[in-house]
Amino acid sequence: MERLKIAIQKKGRLSEDSLQLIKDCGVHFNSSSRVLRAESSNFPIEFLFLRDDDIPSYVYDGVADIGIVGRNEHDEQNFPLDIVRDLGFAKCRLSIAVPNEFEYDSVKSLEGKRIATSYPTILGAYLKENGVSSRVYEISGSVEITPSVGVSDAICDLVSTGATLASNGLKEVDAFYTSTAVMIAHPNLPAAKKEILERLLMRMDAVRKAMDYKYIMFNLPKKHLSEVAGIIHGMKSPTVTPLVDDQWVSVQTVVLEDLFWDVLEKLKALGAQGILVTAIEKMAD
Repeated sequence: MERLKIAIQKKGRLSEDSLQLIKDCGVHFNSSSRVLRAESSNFPIEFLFLRDDDIPSYVYDGVADIGIVGRNEHDEQNFPLDIVRDLGFAKCRLSIAVPNEFEYDSVKSLEGKRIATSYPTILGAYLKENGVSSRVYEISGSVEITPSVGVSDAICDLVSTGATLASNGLKEVDAFYTSTAVMIAHPNLPAAKKEILERLLMRMDAVRKAMDYKYIMFNLPKKHLSEVAGIIHGMKSPTVTPLVDDQWVSVQTVVLEDLFWDVLEKLKALGAQGILVTAIEKMAD
């Protein structure tokens, strides 16, 4: 059987979110932390569990057909791969940080300075874009300590809360790059594997779209029905069912998660009652 090979980070939050998304797509597999390779029992896909910084090269070399990785790893390694989906999770930022006593006005303040980073490609492009000439030192780990030991004047690193920077006497001054998880693919997949990939993407799109919506049902005075369509902004026209009391109707529709509380307040103002809200597991056009 032809199988699509997907490379997944073997541990960490990105790995957990990636595997959960695939499980939500109805794909069954063994995700034990002790295994480095697994096959799905009900979908033509094979999993390779790797270090995150190895994933782009494995896809480029054809060892894996696709992979899920942080955009920062994809952009830093700069292999000619296709980004087939931005998955939205595992969001982080790449930032410039300097010692607390460093007077930083803009990226121009880094002119002639030494900057330590694990992302020389991304940082180099940013400096070039802004016409800044700095000495960039590639460091594989513990970037935060380099200013205190005299290796660098500033650092460029991934930041989440900023607590690690603060504990090393640093301040974040320029969050210039944002990364999320992306699905990358080899640009020359055979037709059979492209077909499997499209099937997987269709399932992923249905799962991810459902996350953005809530399904709501409520009873409403019939006289306010025409006003509801302008409030709910649902997929299409809501489903309306007559009730025993002919002055009332039951309405079923979907509402964007970001708009839900505003919609709820407006429905209550129109006299809506018995409002029931449920999560949506899957949604396809």
